[in-house]
Amino acid sequence: MDNINQLGMPLLVNLGINVTESACDIVGVTLNHASSINEPIRTTQNDSSKISKKLSDPSTFISQRSSLLNSVQEIVDAPVPLTEKSLLEKKLNTKLRDSNGLVVVRSDSSSPLFSLKSFEELKLKPDLLKGIFSMGFQSPSKIQEIVLRHLLDTSPIQSQSGTGKTAAFAIAILSRIDPLISTVQALILAPTYELAIQIGSVIEKMSQFLPYIQIAYAVRNSSRPKRTNMIRDQLLTEPIVIGTPGTVEDWCYKRRVIDLSKLRICCLDEADVMITIEGFQRTCVDLVRRLNPSVCQTMLFSATYSDEVMAFAREIVKNALVFRLKREKQTLDNIGQYFIRCFEPEQKFNAIEQIYDHVTHGKIIIFCRKRTIAHVLAARMTNSERSVRELTEDLDIEQRASVIHEFRECKFNVLISTDIIARGIDIDDVSVVINYDIPVTTNLKPDYDTYLHRIGRCGRFGKLGYTFSLIDSDKDFDRINAIEEHFCHFIDEITIEELTNLRLDQE
Repeated sequence: MDNINQLGMPLLVNLGINVTESACDIVGVTLNHASSINEPIRTTQNDSSKISKKLSDPSTFISQRSSLLNSVQEIVDAPVPLTEKSLLEKKLNTKLRDSNGLVVVRSDSSSPLFSLKSFEELKLKPDLLKGIFSMGFQSPSKIQEIVLRHLLDTSPIQSQSGTGKTAAFAIAILSRIDPLISTVQALILAPTYELAIQIGSVIEKMSQFLPYIQIAYAVRNSSRPKRTNMIRDQLLTEPIVIGTPGTVEDWCYKRRVIDLSKLRICCLDEADVMITIEGFQRTCVDLVRRLNPSVCQTMLFSATYSDEVMAFAREIVKNALVFRLKREKQTLDNIGQYFIRCFEPEQKFNAIEQIYDHVTHGKIIIFCRKRTIAHVLAARMTNSERSVRELTEDLDIEQRASVIHEFRECKFNVLISTDIIARGIDIDDVSVVINYDIPVTTNLKPDYDTYLHRIGRCGRFGKLGYTFSLIDSDKDFDRINAIEEHFCHFIDEITIEELTNLRLDQE
């Protein structure tokens, strides 16, 4: 299929162009594809012959597992529910984020972070621009500029991590609301109450200078103020409704307060989460089928694009034009990727201390497979008078958000976490990510998506960053090889002693 855009953002655009099966084989999670940056980062895309030649014979690599930190390493915690990951992402990413340190990256027009236009050039409403600027965002990234160009011309979309997805569709929705129409014009579907509220908080802040914007929340939760004046068969007057599929369905069919045929825009967010909740997929498809395609723009967003998600997307967004990245562009070229061989358990801790002391004075995230490992590591680093907090499934959503808020505010500079924040959380100035162990699937195979999400926590919006994977077994040695081959991206070996020469803060 020729309708493939390689500029950087997977989109689902309803422009009446059929999508073939081959065009949708993988849309995938994509992160920032930055311009090449000076050493020490090296990439060898499309040159698999170079991959793994640097590695010595793994048969000589013998690991000694004699401590708790390694004794349970091949056991994997139950996956964190996608609903929890998405909620944490929405709760924490409530504003547009920009960076002033992108001179090299944004000067390269081939980078998806290269800003071609200002928000003013998009001819947005002055009061909407005022709201955008009040959130601290000065210009759209190229991804946002591409998204908004299509959305403002009436077309659906999907986005990637670290590029302002929620803000992009919020801008599109607010720009299309007609203040002279007194019925619901925009419907946003989210998989959970909490996600719906977080989306609403972004739109409320962005629309603070648009007095005609009101939001009705179609959610079932006792902590949310009830709409006492809702009358059956009397259409709502709020221009925007945000809700979960079940409650929206009730409002449309039983209460009959939303006329789907009059909608101007419909957005389905977190599609990959939506399909994991029983009944929601069918409800969403049924709701979308009742829209008037001649007047209603449909959008679908997802952080990941499995075959199941793509099948769902085809039902929601008919005749879509698909934009996607090539797989080899899914790694972050602005991040130096290294692995360190640890021949005994103590060497892992020594490597972390060397990175802490010599590589950066900025923020570090250490990822562990199991919460028990995170607990032990956090306790040991605390005893060594390191500024450390841990983030695991033992904490509730509010506690997790509080820990990340403190991390953002530099109350501490090392966060030890399970993969609960591997996806979608923007934290400024994270310069180093450490894989205490390689992420694996439930069958102990390399988890490529999680690896990509992990390393994407540093180098946000094109900033320079480092990742270090601590390898202490033949299995992890093989996994790091597999990750190289999967992404066609070179991962350098570095020794603990060589870490003293790697000074990120001076790059």
